[in-house]
Amino acid sequence: MAAWNWRPRRGNATRSRRSAGALVLALIAATMATAVPAAVAAPYDGPVQPAPPFLSSPVIPEFDTFYRPPADAVAAKAPGEIIAARQVNVATYNVLPLNVDAWQVSYRSNDSRDQPIGAVATLLKPRGEVPRGTRNLLSYHMAEDSTGQYCASSYAIQQWAVPGFVTGQAVASIAFLEVQVALQQGWAVVVPDHQGPNAAFAHGPLAGRIALDGIRAAENFEPLGLDGAATQVGMMGYSGGSVPTMWAAEMRKTYAPELNIVGATSGGTDADLGALVDLANNNAASGLVLAGVIGLAHEEPEFAAFLRENTNPLGQFLLAAKDRLCVVYQAASLPFMNLKGLFTTPGDPLLAPAAQTVLDRTRMGKSVPDMPVFLYQANMDWLVPVGPVNTLYGTYCQDPNANITYTRDHASEHLSLEAIALPSATMWMRDRFAGKPTAGGCQLTDVGSMTLNPATWGEWVSIIGGELAAFLNQPIGSR
Repeated sequence: MAAWNWRPRRGNATRSRRSAGALVLALIAATMATAVPAAVAAPYDGPVQPAPPFLSSPVIPEFDTFYRPPADAVAAKAPGEIIAARQVNVATYNVLPLNVDAWQVSYRSNDSRDQPIGAVATLLKPRGEVPRGTRNLLSYHMAEDSTGQYCASSYAIQQWAVPGFVTGQAVASIAFLEVQVALQQGWAVVVPDHQGPNAAFAHGPLAGRIALDGIRAAENFEPLGLDGAATQVGMMGYSGGSVPTMWAAEMRKTYAPELNIVGATSGGTDADLGALVDLANNNAASGLVLAGVIGLAHEEPEFAAFLRENTNPLGQFLLAAKDRLCVVYQAASLPFMNLKGLFTTPGDPLLAPAAQTVLDRTRMGKSVPDMPVFLYQANMDWLVPVGPVNTLYGTYCQDPNANITYTRDHASEHLSLEAIALPSATMWMRDRFAGKPTAGGCQLTDVGSMTLNPATWGEWVSIIGGELAAFLNQPIGSR
């Protein structure tokens, strides 16, 4: 194992490059600053609908008016302001009830061009009372990785919802176990449907806004017992969940400067979507990555037109057939596909102006997060390549104020690392909530496997014990 501080070599040329890089980042930050909402979200004092009867099934989002508030009601609110709230029943694998308090909130957010949209998040409060205003909040971002709203996390974790092995949203059921680990710590949790009302899978500028406004909504929801904007907030996400996590981390200081975000953890980070397409071409992940292309088109009308006008008949068929599928069916449909062969444009379709515009707009590294960040990545990741994550780390670390911890795991791959890294990510976040300082600056560590860290072994015992207690309907987070 090797650990080292990433710092550029000194010299006139290096200082010039750093100055130029800092100037570019400053200009980008100044541009992003125009997105700061002027209005402040007010605490919610409206009604909270009671939970449905125990055996009733939730309505699919496409047919649920809670997900589609009137446009004038949305526009009248400030970003993060709650429109409606209701209690819900959540359950492990849609069957085993979880012994926590849970609500859904419908709230105002903004699309990627700062136009008002409705958004939905699930709020969860662990059992056990704490002094008011002392509970921490984790914004947990599931990898929805789908192109239909019925695949959203808010629906997928409800009791008696159509199960994931039927809808294809099996990922949310697994990710909900990670949410339960956060609840075991005594943290409140907000889980936003970060793809928005049109299921814009992989669109970072949209997802970051929805995540930050979801935190605002949670802080303004009285039953959670938080301390408003003074609440300590953490953010966590893996793979598709890295998109809202890192975009929100980059955008916080301009979009939601009042939020007290003390740290963010991100694994399998989708730093550059173009690199994902390159890796997935003729690869096992091609079906899932094509879903990401469709998701971008849901938020980018010009890119949607480009796809319609520049794909062959097979491409046209796949764009239509995969347009509203959940992650498992997306991944299982036509792996090892020649994605670039679906296009009729000469040369590499990623170099077409319409594609370049979207890829540039959704590439991470526009701004340096102003909170500590823990990145972790499998060096042998077959879905999310390590190269762009290395580049993102280097981009951030051009700023002397960056606070980035980066661990590269050389024995894992994409699917295994999410579970393997969970104890490390949980412990790192717990330290941030406890006010423990990081090593500071930029720290890169290469490890054979994150499982070999003995500091995590006791955490595994705690996690497994907590999950077993949850399965037996014991109260979570009472400690």
